[in-house]
Amino acid sequence: MSGLTDIARADPAVSGSFSSTEEGLESAKRRQILEGARRVFLARGFDGASMGEIAKAAGVSKGTLYVYFDSKEALFAALTLEEKRGLAEALFKLDAENPDVRSVLSRLGHTYLSSIGKPEHISSIRMVIGAADKFPALGQAIYEAGPCQGAARLAAYFDRQVEAGRLSIEDTGVAAQHFMDLCASGILRRLLFAVSGPPTQDEIKSNVENAIRVFFAAYGPDARKNQ
Repeated sequence: MSGLTDIARADPAVSGSFSSTEEGLESAKRRQILEGARRVFLARGFDGASMGEIAKAAGVSKGTLYVYFDSKEALFAALTLEEKRGLAEALFKLDAENPDVRSVLSRLGHTYLSSIGKPEHISSIRMVIGAADKFPALGQAIYEAGPCQGAARLAAYFDRQVEAGRLSIEDTGVAAQHFMDLCASGILRRLLFAVSGPPTQDEIKSNVENAIRVFFAAYGPDARKNQ
């Protein structure tokens, strides 16, 4: 087995033959390896990292490393997919019953920009982009686990707000993309090119406020009446 199929093999959740104790040990060892890999990938990049360096950083033998992941691609995929999926789940916990949509979106915008502005997150994005030419399936899988998953959660939230009459949106999937792009406008591109450091709280506040203003001009409850 190789490539993305190793993710399923290395995930204890998909193997029902382990006892709970064995599952715990497997999970702890896997986490130990992923933490070591994270340090090496951030320091060396995808091409510069080696399985030997990763094994050393993780405190395991090379043989043990290959028991869990039989290639650097599989290890990088597992690490990045887990991080992207976890970020989407953490950021997009939205209270669909809260009638104050502006407040909900403001909190989302602030946490989203604070998260994507972290140096380790930007380094991860650069690595994924750099590896995508060699491994397009990996790039697609990470895109679907992160950005697409977040947008889908936001679109589901917008569906509820449209039903409640709080927003006027024909395509909530497009609207979700619009809101996230408005929040990141000017900041993400600057970070990817290393033009500046992480955004300040004032910059985040300004970007989110502008994003909400533009978003409600297009998708507010009275938006269609004004068109």
